[in-house]
Amino acid sequence: MEDPKKMEEGLAQKELHAFRDGNTDKVDKNEDGDGIKKDEEESSSVVLLDGQPEAVKQKSKRIATLDAFRGLTVVLMILVDDAGEAYPRIDHSPWNGCTLADFVMPFFLFIVGAAIALALKRIPRRRDALKKIILRTLKLLFWGILLQGGYSHAPTDIAYGVDLKHIRWCGILQRIALVYMVVALIEALTFKQRQSITEPGHFSIFTAYQWQWVCGFFAFLIYMITTYTLHVPDWSYVDHSKRYTVKCGMRGHLGPACNAVGYVDRQVWGVNHLYQAPVWKRLKACTLSSPNSGPLREHAPSWCRGPFEPEGLLSSISAIMSGTIGIHYGHVLIHFKDHSDRLKQWVSIGVVLLIVAIILHFTDAIPINKQLYSFSYMCFTAGAAGIVFSGFYILIDMWGFRMPFLFLEWIGMNAMLVFVMAAQGIFEGFINGWYYKSPDNTLVYWIQEHVFNDVWHSTRVGTLLYVIFAQITFWAVIAGILHKLGIYWKL
Repeated sequence: MEDPKKMEEGLAQKELHAFRDGNTDKVDKNEDGDGIKKDEEESSSVVLLDGQPEAVKQKSKRIATLDAFRGLTVVLMILVDDAGEAYPRIDHSPWNGCTLADFVMPFFLFIVGAAIALALKRIPRRRDALKKIILRTLKLLFWGILLQGGYSHAPTDIAYGVDLKHIRWCGILQRIALVYMVVALIEALTFKQRQSITEPGHFSIFTAYQWQWVCGFFAFLIYMITTYTLHVPDWSYVDHSKRYTVKCGMRGHLGPACNAVGYVDRQVWGVNHLYQAPVWKRLKACTLSSPNSGPLREHAPSWCRGPFEPEGLLSSISAIMSGTIGIHYGHVLIHFKDHSDRLKQWVSIGVVLLIVAIILHFTDAIPINKQLYSFSYMCFTAGAAGIVFSGFYILIDMWGFRMPFLFLEWIGMNAMLVFVMAAQGIFEGFINGWYYKSPDNTLVYWIQEHVFNDVWHSTRVGTLLYVIFAQITFWAVIAGILHKLGIYWKL
């Protein structure tokens, strides 16, 4: 058996070459037929929000950075979703620009891509890989529509149900499903066409996985051509029984009213199936309370009341590029065994992406815009993800500082559970279902008011501390306990 010190992600060198050459007869099969020996099981092959696919014996070194980065992304989501109203500076940017909340989605897609590279190398049979990809995609779509389609009203409203005439078809998990499906299918279908890497150079990793980059470039072309050439006509919608009309008749517009991203979603999904409370309502053109939420101006533009889908179809095609960058980081992790070689690859591409984004934004060529998922936004957030990932790798896997980040690892290994229960408010909604005399008199409300707000004599500070301790810390402890028990929620 190979020296465990030479193992990385559960594969010996001779097994990895067997996978590249398509010769799986040389690989011992375990009883699950996944092509990995039981005592050399892949321990870092988590995909999407799963965190941990199965409890295994770990003799190979686990790349803890993957779990910590995933956990960080979930923590950021909880923080900005629940404290963003009290601190609008960390909430989503109303239009151009980038705030803390705007990093969450691309960070998810980045780690999805990195995890795909590690997970699919464990499945030598293409048919098995395709079956797993399709099944996981369907599961993500199901949970996405259930949680964000309007059926669940948690945590504030204990009612449930949605009018199918107004169901929202898009959302966070739906976008992850699309990106995962495309990136993973390219990875699985181009396995035999992939060049074997014997002496990894700085650019050989790009040519070896050229089809992934071709896919990313194709997504870039579709997005850019459609965004700048599609003619956007006038459109209308109904709000509180009153019909509003937005005058457009233009091409290449990147403002809220007449961009091609919104037009494609209105045509594909229908205006009733889009997100009804877009963040552009916090723009100065719409409210005097900007950047906070507030009542609309008396003569606010008609588009201020209109719907817009931030996880729509065209912007999700652009998001495929984030997954492509992520899977490149996963490929580097597989093929480069030296810490310095990995970091040279990761940091260099991260810095290049940041420079490109800054130039595009500050020259007004392509503004950084999360709602449109503009090319500069993709570059800026993917570059930031690469730098943060590299920093985590240095601290956790190189220098061994795992203890300060252990709570992030726990959350990252059970990220789907924390995402559903905390970020989507399902657990709070369940608690709110048990009230005394009035639906407003719940345990959650009592803790917020009397343990945090009243003690600190500030709703803003109390809200922030509630999110940190009653949500993030609470679920970190729960995730840690479940990790010790070997319990994980996997898709």
